[in-house]
Amino acid sequence: MNTGVNLKELAAELKLSPSTVSRALNDSYEISEATKKKVISMAEKLNYQPNPFARSLRENKSKTIAVVIPERMSSFFSKVVDGIEEITQQYGYHLLVYSTHEDVDREKKIVNLLMNGRADAIIMSVSSQTSDISHLTRLHERGFPLVFFDRICSDIPTTKFITNDYESGFEGTKHLIQQGCRKIAFLMLSKELSITKDRYRGYLDALKQAGLSPEPQLNITCCQEEEENIESIRKLLDGPNRPDGILSSVEKLALATYHAVKRTHLRIPNDIKIISFFSNLSIASLLNPSLTTITQPAFNIGEECAKLLMKKLTKPRQPDLPNQVITIPSNITIRSSTIVV
Repeated sequence: MNTGVNLKELAAELKLSPSTVSRALNDSYEISEATKKKVISMAEKLNYQPNPFARSLRENKSKTIAVVIPERMSSFFSKVVDGIEEITQQYGYHLLVYSTHEDVDREKKIVNLLMNGRADAIIMSVSSQTSDISHLTRLHERGFPLVFFDRICSDIPTTKFITNDYESGFEGTKHLIQQGCRKIAFLMLSKELSITKDRYRGYLDALKQAGLSPEPQLNITCCQEEEENIESIRKLLDGPNRPDGILSSVEKLALATYHAVKRTHLRIPNDIKIISFFSNLSIASLLNPSLTTITQPAFNIGEECAKLLMKKLTKPRQPDLPNQVITIPSNITIRSSTIVV
């Protein structure tokens, strides 16, 4: 098996200096077209592979983007990572993916680690525990290229990518009301998250428009433990003030709701209708009954984050990332969990 040659070996074969070969491979104007063709031809013949680590040292770049996410199991975050990688690999950049597991202390440790130069930029969605953002402020003040998505820090002046959470929360609640629901529960992971606040505002405004009063006991703040969430939702469904509709602000709570319903005598959608923010459409359609979703453009969000950073990192004299919020819309897909046939 031919494992290839290094730069010095390639240069010796061509009887050229390593610096000349390097400039030819990098399409330098100092090298003639004839020499470039000769070098490239021999490089292909001998299976020459450049050393990315040596190049990174010369350029004072790691050619690495750090992606910090709250959890790996979520299809939303995995699709965002796929979208990021789709773009970065075209520029020879690699990803370091860190999961905070919804733990702000772990998030702080990861950020401190990244301040030491392990990556050239960070794409991040904060944990559900993140309220003190001093560690993120320090990161930004050091001039580190930082982009937020989904769960953003509004107080840090950089670019953030979100979906239209308020409008989606409003339309999702409105759809449940149109299907006859009058007691709609709102499930969330954290009251502190930017996405939760926007989705909840949409929920409240839709209730108000329909002349319905919000009931605090129907707002359930869940946790990271699946079994605990299932039991909390089951108790709500078996209680005296049972909801007839549920808006789940994250996909993992929609799945917990399906498990909870199985522990009751209720039927979806006859007794309880469910709609959720969701990314994994293949799972949503396979659930029984299939789940009505507010479909988040996860892959597209990842692509746009990466495009912005690649422009910043690969083009000369780029300004700081602008302080702006870019909204990529979600779409509601109606399925059997909210429609009685």
